[in-house]
Amino acid sequence: MKVIVLFVFVLGALSAAGEDFFAKVGGKVTLNCGVSSYRHTLQWHHGTDVVFNVDQRGFTRKGLVELARRSVVRQNNLEISSVRETDTGEFKCLADGTRHEHSLSLFSVLVSVKPSAVLKLNDEATLQCEVKGQPQGCEVKWQSPNTDSPTDSSTVQLKPVTSSHNGAWQCIVTCGSNKLSQSLTITVKEPPTTTKSPPKLNGKSEKPCGTNCGNDDASPRLLGLAWWVWVAIGVGCLVAILLMVCVIVLCVRVKRRKKRFLKMKGQQRPRHKKYCQCDHPTAAAKPKQGRRREKPSALPLHPA
Repeated sequence: MKVIVLFVFVLGALSAAGEDFFAKVGGKVTLNCGVSSYRHTLQWHHGTDVVFNVDQRGFTRKGLVELARRSVVRQNNLEISSVRETDTGEFKCLADGTRHEHSLSLFSVLVSVKPSAVLKLNDEATLQCEVKGQPQGCEVKWQSPNTDSPTDSSTVQLKPVTSSHNGAWQCIVTCGSNKLSQSLTITVKEPPTTTKSPPKLNGKSEKPCGTNCGNDDASPRLLGLAWWVWVAIGVGCLVAILLMVCVIVLCVRVKRRKKRFLKMKGQQRPRHKKYCQCDHPTAAAKPKQGRRREKPSALPLHPA
């Protein structure tokens, strides 16, 4: 009997008191191991699955479960990112053989506002914070952007809507020492201010201001264009006409010069060739030799 009592006492000493943790689906949670240091080994288990195993040299080995890929060990604590519903359950931290058992509970927070998140002054709206899978003992409160103390209800009625309701509202879920929040932004639009124009002295009502209020000129418009547009068009046309006149005058002058050049070229006479004149007397001309007379051929002798 004494041996059984002693064995139960040793198990109670080796198993320290655990802690209950709460997290939001899709959020991040840190599970405290319960020890500040260890000498030999540190292990984290989720149920019967090994998540991490750290030796005395600080070398970390991850487990084969999917949870290990979304987790990391920091200062002996287990940080889980992108929390899923499958992460709920019992967690064990073994530090040098001492076991610390913890539990993780998950819930989802849904915030909404009716009729919409864009409101006008003096409207009515309802803010709702719904917690699915809420564990027992948790409190749900709303905190407005312009007050420090949250309301003690998961539903808030805005009657009427004021400018102080504009901004980010926080739905705060408190479970023991764990506190989670979900934000909701509300935009309050003020009605546009309208200014009345003073009446004219002659009693005539002014015409409503259209899109051309700031561009009305004192001078009348021609074909919908302002006077400076017509001035620019006239100056452009004048410049074009001057350029055309200059081109025509230049062409006429070129033609005249061409005709004058051809005329001067036609009036020039060809120059006679100059030969060298010798001062010595010319040699006497040789007498012409006449053709020699040919002897008459002998007449043929005819028989008598």
